Amino acid sequence: PPPTTAFPPATSKVSLNKNTRNTPFGNNAPLFMSDEDDWAAPKSAMIGGAGVNNAGEPPFEIRGFSLGNLVIGAGIGITVLSFADYLSTAGGDGLSMSGVGFVYGIPIFLAGSALKYAEIEPVPCISTPAVSESLFESKATEIIKKIKQDVTRHRYGDEAHLDTTVKKLGLVIPGKDYPQLKELQEDVTENGDLAFTMVWQSLDTPYKMWADEKRRKRYETFFGPGVGAEVVKINAEQRMVGIRLTTGGPLSEEYLASKVEKEAAVASA
Repeated sequence: PPPTTAFPPATSKVSLNKNTRNTPFGNNAPLFMSDEDDWAAPKSAMIGGAGVNNAGEPPFEIRGFSLGNLVIGAGIGITVLSFADYLSTAGGDGLSMSGVGFVYGIPIFLAGSALKYAEIEPVPCISTPAVSESLFESKATEIIKKIKQDVTRHRYGDEAHLDTTVKKLGLVIPGKDYPQLKELQEDVTENGDLAFTMVWQSLDTPYKMWADEKRRKRYETFFGPGVGAEVVKINAEQRMVGIRLTTGGPLSEEYLASKVEKEAAVASA
């Protein structure tokens, strides 16, 4: 019999379904993205970038208290009650609840300690009096709402709040610590738009990397659509830097030019 081959002969043809041409993987679709391609984060990627694990939305959300503290308290409570039961039934025959309590109480305490070690505290959100709840709900984009919802609660198992976001934006130096999100700031612009600032402490990533113009434009697509993005220096001594998002759309060239002039005037003063 003729030998078999691992690949079909060169003359073989693969029939395609007529709907294949309408898929993103048609004949003209690029397989890889180059640095020159326009790029915007899809909604699913932004959900991961906002700090939720890449598997998607968590099955439930805990707010207002620390899960680690709750589990530690439960473990201590069970252990103490078991010890008290042991003392009260000392000398008795048979298996008491104290033994069962010791078996479960200490592992629960250790599990709570592990959660506490991996815990990230929620960041505060500082709003000016002009930012009402109704204004935020009407002006904020879906991404901004998601970020605020995600970072103002306890997180577990992440390097930092929005750790996947700063990594995707190229703001993490290999071998160095992640920038740490410290607070959110909300304000209203002169045009009545919402200004939403994420403030990081960036001990290892220099300000120039944050403020790079190509990266600043990427902020507008990554956190967009419908937002403008600029980088603000919050505190040079503490290495605090912020990404300020405004809901009035991408920033104009005139605004950016005037900002550069103001920064140059302040630096020369």
